[in-house]
Amino acid sequence: MTTTERTRYAPEWLALREGADATARAGALLEPLRRQLTAGAAGPAQEDMVLVIRDLGCGTGSMGRWLAPRLPGPQHWVLHDHDPGLLLRAVAGIPCAAEDGSRVTVATERGDVGRLTADALAGTSLVTASALLDLLTREELDTLAAACAGAGCPALLALSVTGRVELGPADPMDAEIAAAFNAHQRRVENGRQLLGPDAVGAASVAFARHGMIVTAHASPWRLGPDDDGPVSPDNPDGPDGPDGPVSDGPEGNAPESHGPEGNGPGSEGPGSEGPGSDGLELAAEWLRGWVGAAAEQRPELADRAEAYLRNRLAQCEAGTLRVVVHHSDVLALPVPVPGGAARSGDRAARGAAAGARGGSAGGVS
Repeated sequence: MTTTERTRYAPEWLALREGADATARAGALLEPLRRQLTAGAAGPAQEDMVLVIRDLGCGTGSMGRWLAPRLPGPQHWVLHDHDPGLLLRAVAGIPCAAEDGSRVTVATERGDVGRLTADALAGTSLVTASALLDLLTREELDTLAAACAGAGCPALLALSVTGRVELGPADPMDAEIAAAFNAHQRRVENGRQLLGPDAVGAASVAFARHGMIVTAHASPWRLGPDDDGPVSPDNPDGPDGPDGPVSDGPEGNAPESHGPEGNGPGSEGPGSEGPGSDGLELAAEWLRGWVGAAAEQRPELADRAEAYLRNRLAQCEAGTLRVVVHHSDVLALPVPVPGGAARSGDRAARGAAAGARGGSAGGVS
């Protein structure tokens, strides 16, 4: 694992970015998700239903801290990560109550999230993840899409990098550093070709091919002073503006939604919002990782990259650097079955109710 990758998973980095992540997440995707999760649950059946939510590559649990209080009803979160230390942090930070005050319980699992099957997702109401898709291969992503589709399980996959970065004031090296960083994100690692900034487009294609309805929505970080407006005049959030959808696949212009026939491509505690201090501390740490990965990919850039980084960090310290790091959130929903109800894990979440009610944090290898 490279220094860049070690930094990526460090608890300190995850804590630093949590506020910016919370601000960036595409809240517009919550309403269609809520409709999906409550479809077909009415009357006495609703009283027994527990939402079983699997958070893949959970890190320190920021997705659970953001999402659990925004969904109603009893919830049982299953946190997946390879790192036992991160799992302990995640369990400790999950809120105890849902939006309506219902109980939230939690368990943990360690294992390879790239090998999940429909059987493994049986009874799951929702699969979610943050900043994960770009770390997968095309084959692993297709396996995940097939598993969700086979289980009739929605997926909310947030904050995938799109390869677009804007900095102001502009510097002649911006484009060169960005290209080298994107190449680093697409590298072959241990025989695995990572998707990097192609992940959102690949996810739109994969989930649609497996019969799910896919919507992508912009979720950019905006760091630094914003009193002068956007970094550049070309509307960095895509054709629909800051609240509109964007899907940045290999072609950079995939449509918002894809049906079964589609061909389109910080605080550590609960409730943290906003990047804080204009995001300058996060911007500085992000810059170090961004430039470091670029120089790792193209060692011949090292000397110029070092000078570029010094200049950018000085701008950060002076409070004059503005940064937009583009991400996209993806929501994949099963096609409703005849009669108007969605499968959503075949509503088998009710079968997990007893375990969730007694739920305490646990570990399963």
